[in-house]
Amino acid sequence: MDVTDPPVGFHFTVAFIGTVPPVPDMGFQEVSGLDGGIDLESVVEGGENRFVHQLPKPARRPNLKLKRGLTSAASGLVQWCKSTLEGDFSEPITPKDMLISLLGASGTPLASWSVGRAYPVKWSVGGFDAMKNALAIETVELAYATLQRKL
Repeated sequence: MDVTDPPVGFHFTVAFIGTVPPVPDMGFQEVSGLDGGIDLESVVEGGENRFVHQLPKPARRPNLKLKRGLTSAASGLVQWCKSTLEGDFSEPITPKDMLISLLGASGTPLASWSVGRAYPVKWSVGGFDAMKNALAIETVELAYATLQRKL
């Protein structure tokens, strides 16, 4: 990647790894939540009032949000969300690994993020408005265990 040509944020792919059968309906208009950090806990040193130690807590990660036009119930992603969110927990939740890639002009990945053990925790449909000429949008929120930048 040439430093003079920063990547554009609208050319990306989302793929679920190891999905059988493959989920072909992974076109999204927006992906957000690729961030994380650690919270700190302040501990005052006993007997020495000049020092406050900042100790790290476990990493926190916001939910990954995927937005796209509303699709049919035959969608593999919709089926996975339905079985996870509308089930009675008689079946175990099936987490999936994901790869999100930012693409260059030639379609090759410029940066990729590996998301481990993701599963749906929220599924919503945007509001309907007869005064707007817009697509019906669904948003899937996924909790996940790990996030690693690959490239």
